Amino acid sequence: MSGMDRRTALGAMAVGAGAITGGARAALGAQPKATEIHAHRGPLKQSICRWCYGGMDMKTLCENAVDLGYKSIEILTEPDWAIVREHGLDCAVAMGPVSIGGGINLPESHDKFVSDCEALFPKARDAGIPNVIIFSGNRHDGLTEEQGRANCAQALERVVPIAEKTGVRIIMELLNSKVDHGGYMCDKTPWGVELVKSVNSDSFKLLYDIYHMQIMEGDVIRTIRDNHQHIAHYHTGGVPGRREIDETQELYYPAIIKAILETGYTGFLGQEFIPSRDPVASLKQAHAICNV
Repeated sequence: MSGMDRRTALGAMAVGAGAITGGARAALGAQPKATEIHAHRGPLKQSICRWCYGGMDMKTLCENAVDLGYKSIEILTEPDWAIVREHGLDCAVAMGPVSIGGGINLPESHDKFVSDCEALFPKARDAGIPNVIIFSGNRHDGLTEEQGRANCAQALERVVPIAEKTGVRIIMELLNSKVDHGGYMCDKTPWGVELVKSVNSDSFKLLYDIYHMQIMEGDVIRTIRDNHQHIAHYHTGGVPGRREIDETQELYYPAIIKAILETGYTGFLGQEFIPSRDPVASLKQAHAICNV
């Protein structure tokens, strides 16, 4: 799985994975005071990340999603938006105009990023899509963490007015640079949070990917509780291997989902794991696990 991204891994769902044993569970951390959390509002609306199911055509994936109780299929490009609507589904997240490695941390990428957003955001608004995903880009020689973040902020400050006008939120995904995306800059929650604070707009927040941040940081539940106001979307995935989110991996998702709900979050939860067995059975199981 090292180096695998959404564009090259579509066929990987058919690859078998050995069962991983062990009872490690994500540490829950100290429980917050009653005044610090919202009442349990569950269950979350669940979404399917399209790229994990490239072996299934969109019509079939939509039909399965409806049957299993999912409300959305996400990480879609424009040609697929109408297909999900035809099946009564939402697209929680549209694919944005930059690649994972390209991103916006270099100034020479900004003009094209702005023009692409000017074209994309009104279309996303008209399709009822609430979020557009973007990426920081990779590290480069001579580019410090602080300068890369400042460059991202400069680009975002140019497109936030477009996002505010259209009502479409920009979300930057936190990805791991240890296993899957070597060199990726937005690879830790504090880096992303500082960027959100710098931009200072409700139209820009983070996509907190639980799989990626377990690899980079751990302490998932405490991090969510401490930073939820800067997060607009969540993704799942089993660790290690980005496989099913069941007892074969080290995270305990019912506790994580409950912690997300306690923050008052009412958005979508994107299932982003590559199944090692029948994909429909795995999606059914994941929906039940997170339906707390």
